[in-house]
Amino acid sequence: MSIIDKHAIIERNGTLLLVGSLLVVSIGGIVEIAPLFYLENTIEKVEGMRPYSPLELAGRNIYIREGCYVCHSQMIRPFRDEVERYGHYSLAAESMYDHPFQWGSKRTGPDLARVGGRYSNEWHVQHLVEPRDVVPESIMPSYSYLLTTPLSVTDVQADMKALSLVGVPYTDEQLENAGADLAAQADPEADVDAVVARYPKAKVGDFDGDPTKLTEMDALVAYLQMLGTLVDFSTYDDASGYR
Repeated sequence: MSIIDKHAIIERNGTLLLVGSLLVVSIGGIVEIAPLFYLENTIEKVEGMRPYSPLELAGRNIYIREGCYVCHSQMIRPFRDEVERYGHYSLAAESMYDHPFQWGSKRTGPDLARVGGRYSNEWHVQHLVEPRDVVPESIMPSYSYLLTTPLSVTDVQADMKALSLVGVPYTDEQLENAGADLAAQADPEADVDAVVARYPKAKVGDFDGDPTKLTEMDALVAYLQMLGTLVDFSTYDDASGYR
């Protein structure tokens, strides 16, 4: 009996096909999963990573709510064309506090993993208010209402506590000062030393162009401005981590 005949028997017998499929899937699953039990850590440790500040977290929630992830990935692949365009390829550790993470392959717009610091706050605001004013060929919709929508701060501490339950290492001090830190980070008149001490490299100041009010635009721009800025890749060695 030839191999083709034997294969035809399996294809015509539902029970044999099911058993064979389960066997193949089980072997494949074991090969992929078993090694993880023998690794000390499946995510490489990198210097600089920290949980999101309250304002950045609020901005990230707006980013997800508005569906920005549908058109923008945050995942730079280790290919020359991507690295030259966007910057250092993405590390798993950069998403260790993301629930859910923003990796993906859909790019109607550019990848945003390294967008932090590339443009001014004013550029981001104008781009979100009327994208075609700064990128004439853009098909992105306007998010001008973020500029007039007050940012709700009532749920930020509860959100941080929920993230703590799934492993995000917020301290008691960070939780206690959540509301104050959220407001201070976007207030150019506030004493931000404590905010920066709790959240190193946090971008501070007026984000939406109006220091008299705290808006959803403040939060979203604050989030965008920190993306890709926490890890210092000038001291990072691809082969062994930090050199």
